[in-house]
Amino acid sequence: MQRNDDTPSRTDLFHRLHTGPAPLILVNAWDAASARVIERAGASAIATTSAGIAWSLGYADGERMPADELIAVCARIRRVTRLPLSVDLERGYGDSTQAVRDVAAALIDLGVAGINIEDGTRSGTRELAPPEVLCERIAAIRALDGRFFINARTDTHIVPWDDPAARFEETLRRATLCAAAGADGIFVPGLASPEEIEGLSRAVALPVNVYAGYAGAPPAESLARAGARRISLGCGPLQAALGLVGQLASEAFAHGRFDAMDERMLSVGELNALFSPAA
Repeated sequence: MQRNDDTPSRTDLFHRLHTGPAPLILVNAWDAASARVIERAGASAIATTSAGIAWSLGYADGERMPADELIAVCARIRRVTRLPLSVDLERGYGDSTQAVRDVAAALIDLGVAGINIEDGTRSGTRELAPPEVLCERIAAIRALDGRFFINARTDTHIVPWDDPAARFEETLRRATLCAAAGADGIFVPGLASPEEIEGLSRAVALPVNVYAGYAGAPPAESLARAGARRISLGCGPLQAALGLVGQLASEAFAHGRFDAMDERMLSVGELNALFSPAA
């Protein structure tokens, strides 16, 4: 497949970022402006948050926004940054493997370096979808491009379990199946126990991605000691940003004061500079 400009070098860099001395920390973006602010803060790569993109476009999370709107946002982000870009694809934005493959192909054509793709749950339930569906989609996307970074997400630690040991064994089983299908990484949101992170990291030959976009998340140093190679903040940054918007709006309406806004705002010059030709 035809790749965009210097995509191979960005994709190779994205792979290398998972094997460095420290874990790859991804502060997830939801539009071009957030991507550039995150890049300016020192990011090595940009990752999107599907929930954040959906909310910013007026949709609920859970593949309720059309795939073409997701792709359009990713195109805008790619236009303003030359860092590797990974896209949260949820379950693939398609009802069939071919449809999911087509969405992934469009992202590859944009020059995206990788994706997250998940198993999720059966429609209308909290029951995990069978891993064979995800594995079939991973294999189809892998056939498009041998270096495209496919981060396979399993929701075993999000759905209810009575037996933590059985949950871990199912996580390991799904990670193994995804690796065999062609995945490059395994993402387990909800996996927070250092013992379980260490156990999974030792048991699978893939970099383990954990989620830290929630209040009270352990620091990166602790997660790295347990074996995490990638740490994602997901929709947490947008949740925090919208919380600040709510705070400053309440302050303005209730007290006629603007302190919360004054303390945090970037200048017009700083923001315009993010999108200057030199940048």
